[in-house]
Amino acid sequence: MSNSSTPASSESESETATRARATVTRRSNPWVRGIVYTALFGALFIAGSFIKIHLGFTPVPISLQQFAIMLAGGLLGAVYGFWSIFLVVGLTALGLPLMNGSGGIAQMTGPTGGFIWMFPVSAFLIGWVTDRIYGSARKINRSRQLLLLIAVFVFGSLIVYITGVPWLAHVVDSEKYDTLTGALRAGMYPYLPGDAIKAIAATLIIIALRPVLPLVRPSGRTKR
Repeated sequence: MSNSSTPASSESESETATRARATVTRRSNPWVRGIVYTALFGALFIAGSFIKIHLGFTPVPISLQQFAIMLAGGLLGAVYGFWSIFLVVGLTALGLPLMNGSGGIAQMTGPTGGFIWMFPVSAFLIGWVTDRIYGSARKINRSRQLLLLIAVFVFGSLIVYITGVPWLAHVVDSEKYDTLTGALRAGMYPYLPGDAIKAIAATLIIIALRPVLPLVRPSGRTKR
């Protein structure tokens, strides 16, 4: 006796399996993209550390590290932005020459160590604030764009000086770092104009690319 329900049953099982595979793919794609973009922006951060200008009167050079951090946080969000920078900092601490061509604990405790410690936190805060400025929207109005610029400058620039300047004054044996005013004059003020330019450029790039960048920011559920 033949079973007439077998073909229909097989077709139904096939459709169920197809839908299940599609669901798994949709759920996994953001994570795969997240890993890829984490590596990509980590590489961008490494490249930025090799592009530097020495001012001569301070051991802290001007580089594009903070620019890469601003982009990582603004485009990847808090979680992936943090990991893209933290992994590079961690691997550098373990000895890989990823930042400025050198690595090891000496890199973390040198004159620029105070800045380096804050880099992952900086990326996280930029991503956290940016996600809240955008919310579920892909584009933002002028007032929110201005708010984004301020956030990128504050968390991508000013916040790194909180640990960077005191540590620089502690490590470098120089009279110009003896007072807070002297430390700020040598370790912060000369860099602010360049930081402002980086923040403006990063904000413009975030505004342009975020609407078209595939979603990689993890949340409670995947939004489309």
